[in-house]
Amino acid sequence: TGLADPGPVAQTFFMDDEIREEFTLDGIVTLVDAAHIEQQLGRSDESTEQIAFADVLVLNKTDLVDSEALDGLEARLRDMNRMAQVVRSECADVPVDTVLNLGAFDLDEVLERRPTFLEPEYPFEWTGVYSLDGGRYELSLAEGPDPAMSLVVVSDQGPDDAALREGAEWCVRQYAEPAEPIRPGEAIPVGKHANLQLDSPGRKSFFLEVDTPVRLGLYAQHTAEEFDLQVKNAEGGAIGPAAERTWVAQHEHDDEVGSIAIETDGDVDSERLNAWLGELLRERGVDIFRMKGFISLAGDPRRFVFQGVHMLFDGQPDRPWGDSPRRNQLVFIGRNLDEASMRQGFEACMI
Repeated sequence: TGLADPGPVAQTFFMDDEIREEFTLDGIVTLVDAAHIEQQLGRSDESTEQIAFADVLVLNKTDLVDSEALDGLEARLRDMNRMAQVVRSECADVPVDTVLNLGAFDLDEVLERRPTFLEPEYPFEWTGVYSLDGGRYELSLAEGPDPAMSLVVVSDQGPDDAALREGAEWCVRQYAEPAEPIRPGEAIPVGKHANLQLDSPGRKSFFLEVDTPVRLGLYAQHTAEEFDLQVKNAEGGAIGPAAERTWVAQHEHDDEVGSIAIETDGDVDSERLNAWLGELLRERGVDIFRMKGFISLAGDPRRFVFQGVHMLFDGQPDRPWGDSPRRNQLVFIGRNLDEASMRQGFEACMI
């Protein structure tokens, strides 16, 4: 489309009954010039909105940009639109199935391809759960991308998904506390925000003191692979994790356009939800480019899936909840969104 606003085009598929009967909006693909996009972001509303609306971002001309700048650019794009899949390319040479038959406006298909896209962002990227007997254990790390790494060690960490999510929510609060710097050779405190100092060359060793058999959860700022993280016993033998989990990590950015994810367990009052959504779209609909998610409506055995473009909202009942936990996941992409206010407004709809 060139420098055009994709919003009105997408809205047509919601507003025009004749078009809805004959056509389906499969997805929105934005081709990004990696060599020149930095000059446009913040100066051109159209370029920013094309990124915000996209389901797939083809990051092109990667051969003209060094790897460090490319990683920074991709992180910035992901901050602006956390729903989009980012595909790197040279001369726009990408597999056809990355840009066609996306089913991007079908939530089930999106979740099947990218199960984490509705997850909230966390200040850590990886969790490893280790079953340890009493004793002293070494945490060994190689040189990695940063001179330091934040870490929270959780005692009695369960390996199942529900326990990991519970531990993650607790760790978010710990990460908000000031970090205690830990030098190589020192013991890592349990239940506190530690900052491992990794600026010395070669492998670095830290220690975990365990009094009784326990499962420890390591919630780390980076993945284990980035630092070749290993847990070793007193004999120097490596101990593998009983469970691992990667998380959607936060990135700092200054762009006006960004993404907000809201996730809560429990049921929503439909009347309160309608009132909140109506007010939100009336007051901020122009600034909300895309929204998507599913909701647990009180008294309804089916989950309610929705999507929207600007002030247009489309939703319908979906498959039954069955034995699955009833929960709510919403993602909004837009300009200058007030996350605290939106989160508070949705939580007021909960029963």
